[in-house]
Amino acid sequence: MNIIKFLDEFTTEKLQAPMSSRREMFGQLGNISKKAAMLAVPFGLATAGNKAQAQEVGDVPAIFNLALTLEYLEAEFYMKALESGVLSSNAKARAIYEQISQHEDAHVAFLKQALGSAAIDKPTFDFTAGGNFDPFMEDTSTSVDTAYTQLLILAQAFEDTGVRAYKGQAANLIGQGNLLTAALQIHSVEARHASEIRRLRGLEGWITRNITGIPDLGVQAANEGVALVYEGEQNTTQGGIDVTTLGSGNPFSLDASTQAYDEPMNGETASTIASLFIVS
Repeated sequence: MNIIKFLDEFTTEKLQAPMSSRREMFGQLGNISKKAAMLAVPFGLATAGNKAQAQEVGDVPAIFNLALTLEYLEAEFYMKALESGVLSSNAKARAIYEQISQHEDAHVAFLKQALGSAAIDKPTFDFTAGGNFDPFMEDTSTSVDTAYTQLLILAQAFEDTGVRAYKGQAANLIGQGNLLTAALQIHSVEARHASEIRRLRGLEGWITRNITGIPDLGVQAANEGVALVYEGEQNTTQGGIDVTTLGSGNPFSLDASTQAYDEPMNGETASTIASLFIVS
């Protein structure tokens, strides 16, 4: 199955720019990110609209192909990071990337086996996102420090996206038995990856409000892309309860209240983020 056709069918936002133009696609994130604030609904029960709900609920191949797309992206990213030489002088980071790389390869193999002939083909990725990044130091003018910083930033964004995306589809797999169990098992490992990468960057392992923890990248479109990964994490209503009012007479702070709960991401948003790094 063609990856671009799949992502276009899966999402309700039609990305009109040619897939070869990452900068044009980045430019569309402003409008999409405004809508993403509505996605932070408890238990992942909401989608962006009726069409998205019709496509996602009960459509197991579509759900698992979205997961496979994200796993393809992560697996190739870590492989290229290890091959780039950027991590050669950082034993700790290299060891972490090697371990995560093995996990992502295992996830790809599992999802392909589970999907069988319904599995989409591996896309062609552009991890520069149209020249906004150079994580593998392919341009000789890029320093090792700059490339290393970008490797960590992209890893954090990919892992945090993966965690939220798996959570966003969990409700749609209720009644699917072993498939739901498998998705949740992958979800928890992705969460461990996310925490490990964040700590490697010197951050806390959890997310506070919708703070990205990523510095200004110098490109507005790239900053908007990063912000989209975390939009909705500022939600303080869980199961109809304002969790900032809890705490036995000593209400929890806004930061603590958002740290204690992670938010789902629906398929539309996850597909949009993944598409930024897909050529074909």
